[in-house]
Amino acid sequence: MNLPLDPLHAFLGAVVIVVAAKTVAWLLQLRTRNAGIVDAIWAWSLGGLAVWFAATGSGDATVRGVVGLLGGLWGLRLGWHLWVRNWGAAEDWRYAGFRARWGANADRNMWFFFQFQNIFTLMLASSAFLVPANLGVAVPDAAVALAALVWAGSVLGESIADQQLEAFRQDPANRGQVCDRGLWGWSRHPNYFFETLHWLAYVPLAWGSGWWPATLVAPLVMAWLLLKMSGLPILEAGLVQRKPGYAEYMKRTSAFIPLPPRKA
Repeated sequence: MNLPLDPLHAFLGAVVIVVAAKTVAWLLQLRTRNAGIVDAIWAWSLGGLAVWFAATGSGDATVRGVVGLLGGLWGLRLGWHLWVRNWGAAEDWRYAGFRARWGANADRNMWFFFQFQNIFTLMLASSAFLVPANLGVAVPDAAVALAALVWAGSVLGESIADQQLEAFRQDPANRGQVCDRGLWGWSRHPNYFFETLHWLAYVPLAWGSGWWPATLVAPLVMAWLLLKMSGLPILEAGLVQRKPGYAEYMKRTSAFIPLPPRKA
């Protein structure tokens, strides 16, 4: 299906979608007191933007179809994983920390915090989905195949990392321990690595266009968010305090790119 809009109006439609999605997330956290459910809604809304931009784009039909398919499936998988992990569970300690710090203003501030995240959501979606879906050039089959290969490897790698960590957490014998098995023995955050790699999958879909550098914004933004802003720094600061042995794990294990563990 193709309902072409010019890129500006398609972008404005995306703004409406993400604001509405985060408002739903905010209403749910009012009821559950668990702000972590926003993570799943973030993934689903971002995957939905892939479908939106594919449907409203004016570019090559094959590229638009690939954008919608790959982005939509990525969002469905990650969103479902995050929903199952967070729904009915105790609130993630990072969100709980915000709630405690904000006190009586927590509900109001949480809405603004959720909407602030949309800045980065729109940057990712515009770079990876909006640009390829509106290019007027035909993309070689080899570029499409490369995009699919990078996507498959990244989503498979992230799925394996998620499953390994969840299996570790479900074993009562591992309570309070550091997961250093499987991919987690080679990287402290293999899920972050494969998540960043996923956003590189859309770069080949701009093959032959002068706009292709714009598709690099998505993986660069995701890497910055995970490594410098809201991911690794905050997470590891808490893990060092809460998990005995995590400091030693940091010494022998790569932070991001999976590499053989270093000798103690």
